[in-house]
Amino acid sequence: MIERDLFQEEHNIFRDSVRRFMEREVVPFHAQWEKDGIVPRELWLKAGAAGLLCCTVPEEYGGLGLDYLFDVVVFEELWRVGASGPGFLIHTDLVATYILSFGTEEQKRKWLPKMVAGEAIGSLGMTEPHAGSDLKAIRTRATRDGDDFVINGQKVFISNGQLCDFIVLATKTDSAAGAKGITLFIVETNREGFRRGRNLDKLGMHAQDTSELFFDGVRIPASNILGEEGKGFQQMMTKLAQERLAQAIRSATVVETVIGWTVDYTSQRRAFGQTVADFQNTQFKLAELQAESTVARVYTDKCIALFMAGKLDPVDAAIAKMITANLHCKAVDECLQLFGGWGYMWEYPICRAYADARIIKIAGGSIEVMKLIIARQLFSEHKQLRSAAE
Repeated sequence: MIERDLFQEEHNIFRDSVRRFMEREVVPFHAQWEKDGIVPRELWLKAGAAGLLCCTVPEEYGGLGLDYLFDVVVFEELWRVGASGPGFLIHTDLVATYILSFGTEEQKRKWLPKMVAGEAIGSLGMTEPHAGSDLKAIRTRATRDGDDFVINGQKVFISNGQLCDFIVLATKTDSAAGAKGITLFIVETNREGFRRGRNLDKLGMHAQDTSELFFDGVRIPASNILGEEGKGFQQMMTKLAQERLAQAIRSATVVETVIGWTVDYTSQRRAFGQTVADFQNTQFKLAELQAESTVARVYTDKCIALFMAGKLDPVDAAIAKMITANLHCKAVDECLQLFGGWGYMWEYPICRAYADARIIKIAGGSIEVMKLIIARQLFSEHKQLRSAAE
């Protein structure tokens, strides 16, 4: 196995702590949370007390001011135990990042300490029934009324939707301005006119609350604008590479994990007088997955290093997401096959990993969008080379 040079002793010590937290506070209860469709708020408070939330938030806002690798450790250890319920990634990697990057001093001091402690759960409201990857097509509208804005509209597929205390919400403030008419707001969920819809019944990730949200004349002060009016689309674009990197981290981790489960299971399961691992087909399948997993891990770690240096561009992030997402779905499928009929039983983690995996080709931008991003860069470079040659 390759050495992951990114991580230093302090990260490894933290990883041991996070792993113990997962084994103590998450693993024994996750099956029940899947039946409930939600994790308890108490888990968020415990995670906050253990220093697992928003590790990079500076000390002046209640955080520890650590580097991004500490957040990576938390995400990896969640997925290593198959814990799809706790929506820590959305809360930490997206919501807190938006507030830290674009919020006013007042907004940062109001929300970040509570997010670090797990006292306020954040959610990101972008997707709508008719607007997924095409964020310019959103219809949720914020209309100015004196010193306030009044919000009307709907969001769907919102992670942490049932639990969240506030939402970073994408709205249209100028319908005629296209992308330049989009504005982000911080919207508290206790405001009149806000309503949570149903907790959506999904193929996988059953323990994570994913909801419809409705806004019917929700009035908020103009001071709740996150960043500048009309700059929301631009702000969202600056964070997509980070979101896609997080998806790649998830996929790389899950692939490694399911390979390990399958090696262990096939080494014990007997068929036709030998173990399933003794069959050449088993060895070849797992050898191929291991080789692809190693390449995906190296590239993902390279993208983490680029991100930490401020050099991760949209194409690198798209490549990372595309190759790891495709491998993620391939690995859970081929590994489940090696478990035979038991792999189709929900009590086996490979079954739950299979169900949880499919969203990875959609969330954070579909695989097709990743291909478009990569292709545009490819043909743009080709055009430049031809122009230079002429």
